[in-house]
Amino acid sequence: MKRIALLGATGSIGRQALEIIEAHAELGLCAAASGSQSVDGLAPLTQVGGDLTELLDRAEPDLVLNAVVGFAGLPATLWALERGIDLALANKESLVAAGELALEAQRRGGGRLIPVDSEHSAAFQCLEGRMPEQVHSLVLTASGGPFRGRSREELADVTPEEALAHPTWNMGPKITIDSATLANKGLELIEAHFLFHLPYDRIEVVVHPSSTVHALVRFRDGASLAHLGYPDMRVPISFALTYPDRSATPTPPLDLASGVTLEFHAPDLETFPLLALARRAGTDGGTFPCVFNAANEVAVAAFLSGSISFLDIAEVVADTLGQVDGASARDFEHLVAADAEARRYAEGALTVA
Repeated sequence: MKRIALLGATGSIGRQALEIIEAHAELGLCAAASGSQSVDGLAPLTQVGGDLTELLDRAEPDLVLNAVVGFAGLPATLWALERGIDLALANKESLVAAGELALEAQRRGGGRLIPVDSEHSAAFQCLEGRMPEQVHSLVLTASGGPFRGRSREELADVTPEEALAHPTWNMGPKITIDSATLANKGLELIEAHFLFHLPYDRIEVVVHPSSTVHALVRFRDGASLAHLGYPDMRVPISFALTYPDRSATPTPPLDLASGVTLEFHAPDLETFPLLALARRAGTDGGTFPCVFNAANEVAVAAFLSGSISFLDIAEVVADTLGQVDGASARDFEHLVAADAEARRYAEGALTVA
């Protein structure tokens, strides 16, 4: 039996992971954690809040599914990678904020890092077994969120409720707002750079409203491979938990005869500037991706609470990026300090937004 520690058990990813685990006798839940909601009785070891690495020390899992939201998931990511324990990563902020540190930890530990985000899981599958020199570029797809096609003027007064009405995916509030601003695709762009060791100028983002193609890899001979399927997170979750077996899920195979339309557009970077800001932060390197993530977390929380407008989210992030030096993090403590500094700047920018 594969012993699984589920971090973020009460969120959208966590709930769907529980469904997958319950459906497979070879998967066993040895520990479960939540940031604030009770998980009593869910697993032999449970925890609400606190230091997740202490729970992992006691649980001794074979695989950690990290579905914690935000920078708070980073210690658990580093814990698994340092110890060579397989990591199913749904906490994209870990690689965004600490990409170099995380990859160094993985090199030392030697465990597998299996992405859970639908786009990165798709890219992982298209790239598996390919030599790096064969790959030309990677294409990540974005649904465009609920505001696709709108102008900046039309977004000035949108409410959190409108921003949370995602057209194709059912996700938690933070990631849903990030999808609406395209910040999520910016985070995924940075994550893809570290996961697949591709320079930023070889990672493209396109808007694909139906969310049928989850990623596409172009090869040097002119061929492209795409991963297609209905937008259902149980598929990449199951792939990560049962890898390399690819077990069955309740999701039906794609019915091409029903009239599948594959439509792609360039993203509107003027209306949704967070994608361009993320690319610039990633290209600049150092702790700029960490700062981007921290400022975005602060700004999204402020928008959800009604403190700032939708368009102010990007302004807060841009202002914060302009305030820091972005020096590389020497270690985890330095990274935590950079994150804290960015949050202080972002909190200050809220008062101006």
